[in-house]
Amino acid sequence: MSLLSMKPLAIGDRVARLPIVQGGMGVGISLSGLAAATANAGGIGVIAAAGIGLLDPEGLKDFVGANVRSLRREIRRARELSKGILGVNIMVALTDFAELVKAAVEEGIDVIFSGAGLPVNLPSFVKGTKTRIVPIVSSARAAVLLAKRWLDKYDYLVDGIVVEGPKAGGHLGYKVSELEDPAFALEKIVPEVVEAMKPFEENSGRAIPVIAGGGIWSGADIRKFLDLGAAGVQMATRFVATEECDAAEAFKDAYVQAEEKDLKIIKSPVGMPGRALSNKFLDEVEAGERKPYTCPWHCIVTCDVEKAPYCISLALLNAQKGRLDRGFAFAGANAWRVTKILKVQELMDSLVAEYEASAPEAPPCPPA
Repeated sequence: MSLLSMKPLAIGDRVARLPIVQGGMGVGISLSGLAAATANAGGIGVIAAAGIGLLDPEGLKDFVGANVRSLRREIRRARELSKGILGVNIMVALTDFAELVKAAVEEGIDVIFSGAGLPVNLPSFVKGTKTRIVPIVSSARAAVLLAKRWLDKYDYLVDGIVVEGPKAGGHLGYKVSELEDPAFALEKIVPEVVEAMKPFEENSGRAIPVIAGGGIWSGADIRKFLDLGAAGVQMATRFVATEECDAAEAFKDAYVQAEEKDLKIIKSPVGMPGRALSNKFLDEVEAGERKPYTCPWHCIVTCDVEKAPYCISLALLNAQKGRLDRGFAFAGANAWRVTKILKVQELMDSLVAEYEASAPEAPPCPPA
């Protein structure tokens, strides 16, 4: 199958051979190993900045410094391993958001993806650099608000938009009541955002690629969203089940062993709903048990440290290291469909093959 069967994804002057963005996954699930492998396979590989410093020996003593050092280290490692397109995911809600963005820009990262809030001041960090910035939103309203704000205050046109639907893993930008509401389905939101970006494209003469994310599983799904007007897709869950994913084997195995009933919506200490794989740790939290911890930093702006029953950063770090008795795995709605671990190249090849196989058959030629 030809890799050229899918149209490349261009974010400004950064062009990926395949329109597939590997979603950023913290704490430590998508680092340089996974990002470089994805970039080498033709997609956009993404390093997640959230909690990245916890993997540093000084992470508990020098939180901000460890985060910045670790992010720089992972970007440099990924560059050594790949000449493809590399990005970082930096959540707006991180208390050291500005420091992480500055570090990524100084390291010459290709793209910054930013959600968990509206990154209203992001252009101030990148104007005049080669780094492209792509906000992550959950509605056309948010996309328009941000696009206008960037133009009005910074004279900066958004380089792209990721639209994340309610079937995504991790923290979700929706109320619990909206997760199953057809009005918020990704299939409905993507065309709305595509339409909302058209005036900005017409006024500027530049394309604004809309990237669909959340619950996208197969090559046929990719075709569906490209047909709805998206320029590319963001996928995360599929990339957990790869040899190059930076998580422990026990974390990946949790996906392989998962059944559909194991996916649950949790109330995160940061004040947002999240989708995760059910386990004993989460059952105990739901039963009202608190997991004692000391918070040496306040890593997420919205976290209520006094009332939180556990530290989500430490829980996710434990999971990344395979200690699922002391943490849990975030996962997308389709995680239960994982049956085996693949190489990233194998995954990408299978997505291309499925995409090609999903093409509508050409009508038969009329008789001569």
